[in-house]
Amino acid sequence: MADFFTARVDTYDEHMLTEVEGCRDAYQRMAELVPPNTKTLLDLGCGTGLELGEIFKRLPDVSVVGIDLTPVMLDRLKEKYPGNNLKLICGDFFRVDFGQNALDAAISFEALHHFSHEDKLGLYKRVREALKARGVYIECDYMVTDQSVEDEIFAANASLRRELGIPAGEHCHFDTPCTIDNQMAMLRQAGFSSADIVYQAGAAVMVVAAKG
Repeated sequence: MADFFTARVDTYDEHMLTEVEGCRDAYQRMAELVPPNTKTLLDLGCGTGLELGEIFKRLPDVSVVGIDLTPVMLDRLKEKYPGNNLKLICGDFFRVDFGQNALDAAISFEALHHFSHEDKLGLYKRVREALKARGVYIECDYMVTDQSVEDEIFAANASLRRELGIPAGEHCHFDTPCTIDNQMAMLRQAGFSSADIVYQAGAAVMVVAAKG
């Protein structure tokens, strides 16, 4: 996964802003949805921080913990926002401790469409535990509408991993979007009191989930 994004760091921002349907508007929309009283924010798979640019315009003093696997992406993020309150962690967000009742909000932007239901459900539970009582989690990601499409994609991914001998637990860049229904069900199963679709453009869907 890190190798994939390292090779694309110089073109990543332009690609997301001009070639991926809905992204430019979705960055703005996500920033608008972060509660105005947010002091602490977790960004899962922060990359070069495209989503943070709009958030910092609204909340210049927010304290952000950003987690990403790719060192050069984090370096690029630091170059963009030298004066903002950033704690950047180069690591796997499935293994980083988020704490408990510590965050006002958490976000992820096009970061989770490579992982299984089991991985996502465990992550969502940990994100919920890390949020304060009125905290929110905002996710924008690729999603599909038909279960048959999801099944076909996950089967292709499993077949390729077997063919290449990729061990379980090793992250690879292979898109495995889940259905919208499954995404919403996972958030509810993780214990969020509500989960609502707030934006959709093409395959990009944004969801806001509330802890309580």
